[in-house]
Amino acid sequence: MTEPLISKKELLDLTGISYGQLYRWKRKNLIPEEWFIRKSSFTGQETFFPKASILSRIDKILNMKDELSLDALADVFSPQLTEISLSAGAIIERNIVASSTLELYLTIVSHEGNFPFDQMLRIFILHKLLHSGMISLQEGTMIIETLESHFFTCSEGKYELVLTRKMGVSMCLLVPQNQEIYFDNLIKEVVRIPFAEATEELKLLLNEGGREE
Repeated sequence: MTEPLISKKELLDLTGISYGQLYRWKRKNLIPEEWFIRKSSFTGQETFFPKASILSRIDKILNMKDELSLDALADVFSPQLTEISLSAGAIIERNIVASSTLELYLTIVSHEGNFPFDQMLRIFILHKLLHSGMISLQEGTMIIETLESHFFTCSEGKYELVLTRKMGVSMCLLVPQNQEIYFDNLIKEVVRIPFAEATEELKLLLNEGGREE
């Protein structure tokens, strides 16, 4: 489904930011180049943005720019994985995920030593879904097995994790972000998590020192 657009003028009026701020944030990679969409209008060429995405991003920038530098914010918003790694004890101590989530993950995946960012991201996605109450432990196991098998194939692109159910039978899919999927009437989409969104959340948690209880 295509996201509704907002014009540059409407965006500046609605958010109160200046033209200079908008383009400075673009130069700093806080706002992706592909969000600047040039379209013909009755006045000539005009710039539009995906409305929900740009408003959410500007709200985050305004709320966090006093706590993080623009370069640090650019790293948070980047879909690229980071070099950070943490021990199991540090992950729990910093409240990145619950100990029960980490324990479940370790029953599925054999691991020793520190956890690199990509692995923490998979555990974090599991944590989000389990603690939402929307998936079962069995579905959590299936999600981790799917992510472990295909994560690096999809991590560099814009992909989403989708969980569906049909008559009590679950299926886990990794699909291109914002891709419309058409199911038969008996299939229900249970959850959809964009990798980029989860990456951003985890980076923020690591910058802030962990999640709130």
